[in-house]
Amino acid sequence: MVDVPKTNALAWIGSSRKDLKKFPAEVQSAMGFALYQAQLGLKAINAKPLAGFGGASVLEIVDDFQTDTYRAVYTVKFRDVIYVLHAFQKKSRKGIATPKADLDLIKRRLKVAEEDHQTRSLEEGRGKRGDKR
Repeated sequence: MVDVPKTNALAWIGSSRKDLKKFPAEVQSAMGFALYQAQLGLKAINAKPLAGFGGASVLEIVDDFQTDTYRAVYTVKFRDVIYVLHAFQKKSRKGIATPKADLDLIKRRLKVAEEDHQTRSLEEGRGKRGDKR
């Protein structure tokens, strides 16, 4: 018998899935594999903690394709769910810093993820008690 690894759920916040689907196929594949690794509890080689979020609970996947850089940001802050917060093509040629507008969007979407996770936790708790409400 083969042991099947536990896979965490993947949840998309806002337009992150639609935005990632606009990336070139090669980038989608690389980011998809990195997200799958996150679902397995691993960290992909092209994923690193995103500065400004206090530790390693918010990570970004960076992939260069031709002359462009693509990023997807996700959080592993919550048990059993990986939330994809944002996916975007980096436009600026100045430095590697994530633009403020993107950081602000990520912060807003992280709050949405926190609310969603709280709702999921409450629903699970009701289900475990047999509460049908």
